[in-house]
Amino acid sequence: MQIPNTPPKGTSDWFPEEFKVRKYIFDTWRQVCTSYGFEEYLGPLVESTDIWKAKSGEDVGGSELTQITNRNGELDGLAIRPEMTPSVTRMVSRKWKEIDKPIKWFSITNFYRNEKPQKWRNREFWQLNADIFGESSVNADSEILTLSLELMRAFKAPKGSFSLKLNHRGLINDLFSLVLELDDEETERNLMRLLDKYAKLKKDVFEDELEKLWLRWEAQVLHDFMSARTITNLQESFVSLAWSESFVEFTSIMKNLEELWYGDEIEFAGDLIRGFDYYDGIIFEVFDKNPENPRALFGGGRYNGLAKIFGVKENIPAIGFAPGDETMKLFLEGHNLLDEIKNTHTPKYYLPMLEGIDFTQLQKLASTLRLSGKDINLGLSVKKLPKAVKYADKNNYSHVVILWEQEIEKGKYIMKDLKTGEEENISL
Repeated sequence: MQIPNTPPKGTSDWFPEEFKVRKYIFDTWRQVCTSYGFEEYLGPLVESTDIWKAKSGEDVGGSELTQITNRNGELDGLAIRPEMTPSVTRMVSRKWKEIDKPIKWFSITNFYRNEKPQKWRNREFWQLNADIFGESSVNADSEILTLSLELMRAFKAPKGSFSLKLNHRGLINDLFSLVLELDDEETERNLMRLLDKYAKLKKDVFEDELEKLWLRWEAQVLHDFMSARTITNLQESFVSLAWSESFVEFTSIMKNLEELWYGDEIEFAGDLIRGFDYYDGIIFEVFDKNPENPRALFGGGRYNGLAKIFGVKENIPAIGFAPGDETMKLFLEGHNLLDEIKNTHTPKYYLPMLEGIDFTQLQKLASTLRLSGKDINLGLSVKKLPKAVKYADKNNYSHVVILWEQEIEKGKYIMKDLKTGEEENISL
């Protein structure tokens, strides 16, 4: 039987050049998060299916969940993680009483969702997850939002290349209660999920779905809310919302970001819903403004109280976000931000095994150079010098370290700079 040498559908092989790009993305995420005082953590690859089904929505916690069977082929109550928020919340719940607050944690790891692979959307993917626990004020909201914006700036994103769109679940809930006067939780939940698909549905299809919820007569009200693009526009169209607590909180967050010189990068978006069931405050998404790739790059929001499913009686305040590697790479490529990275090569050294040289002597030299901080690729079979130099040049080595028998007698070795062609005799 011949086994294909391609990766499973929906997964990717990262060869060294590709890994270099991913590492640049991960390193940038890590640098910005640590600069904000966040600490890195990691949770298990598998979790109880119950935590995903309880709070991850009908897609991520249902049809996209990859469940594990035991040796008898029976479901074992475990599933591969499709996202991180429930996992990190579980971890926080374990340490809640003993750890200082607020908790600022981040992780960079991989996930798997059993969904149809699409361009730039794999079944297996990597994400940064950054969260703040234990702070309910808008200060935490501001910290997470500015972190999101600074992540984009750290990649040297050109001015006008992206925007941060914001909404508030409290505003949406107030729309349901104060304007639509809904009082049925199931109807509210179904309407929320329908609104999350608003941008993908044709007007008549959307209104047909409203008919099923007995809300066809409220279609124009919902169209007005979903099309609102400024706070002023929302305030004029929905006077009753302007007096709500969520509106006051939301406007204070927007004002804070404007005072921090992010005004050109943020905007209100009434049609921003985010489908996860656990969001209950500010929600946001960062969008690529490249006309060839007008899509969401990542998003997040506030999810107070999620820890209750783990038996914590206190209402643990939490807010976070999660950018993915695929969409981040697509943004960087679309704005020509990877050319410099792909063409940048750190100094690395090739030490070939030339004729007449004892391998142990080469190993000793390689060890000495490595201890001095150099990255040494030690040749394992005999090569003639011209072929060794050609190999090093082809594989982007900066230097070739040459050890001849006559050089050993002199207690020397040669360091050849492949860029300049210069050679330097150095004492062993």
